[in-house]
Amino acid sequence: MKRITLLLLTILFTATAFVSDKGAQEPAFKEGEYFKFRVHYGIFNASYASLQIKNEELNGKPVHHIQGEGKSTGLLHLFFGVEDYYETYIDRNTVKPYRFIRKINEGGYTKDLQIDFNHDNNTAIVTDKEANKTYSQKIEPNTQDMVSAFYHLRNVVDHTTLKNGDEFLVPMHYDDENFKFKIKFVGKETIRTDFGKISALKFTPYVQSGRVFKAKESLTVYISNDYNKIPLKIKAKLRVGSITADLTSYNGLKYEIRFKK
Repeated sequence: MKRITLLLLTILFTATAFVSDKGAQEPAFKEGEYFKFRVHYGIFNASYASLQIKNEELNGKPVHHIQGEGKSTGLLHLFFGVEDYYETYIDRNTVKPYRFIRKINEGGYTKDLQIDFNHDNNTAIVTDKEANKTYSQKIEPNTQDMVSAFYHLRNVVDHTTLKNGDEFLVPMHYDDENFKFKIKFVGKETIRTDFGKISALKFTPYVQSGRVFKAKESLTVYISNDYNKIPLKIKAKLRVGSITADLTSYNGLKYEIRFKK
């Protein structure tokens, strides 16, 4: 259960990350937007996670300050507590990240990192607060962090022109690594949610098969088929069983969303 909970919390903040080569469009989100998700393994709740947006300034620049939080619940929390906090500060127009913060405690395993991105010279300044050290790393142009990538996705993907089989790549920086995250659009599907039925865009991120995932295409991500492009559901097939993250609460959407009872 330990490995499952950490996996889905990470999936929730990263699995929906992909971009196209189109320029920035009218943002699909605004200040005050809020999501809450229930992460469960079969009938058992494992954790809850949330994302919210505030408008602030960072070094004199207007930014969206996005805060993500994941916490274990129930018996799992008693035996293996998980408290993860993620923050990103993104440019309100380009949606590029200026700063990323990751502060986690996963059963005693802790990290406290701050990453400041300089997109003019393609560098990331990493501050490891636990180790009390700061160092610089090279990054690729248009690099995203694990939270900003999802919001970049919502800003650039045109849901009206997607075709089955379309694939996308996003350069990401995570845990001292630069890598390309790949995801494929596999069609549209009407799904049931806590709020009713809704048309969803269905994507498959590529993952590494092995000890955890059953196959390379074991993840399925459902995004609302509208101008909001909000995350509705994430499903993961594991070598043993499956885990799911469901949207349970939302507020402050930029566009009206329509569910069918």
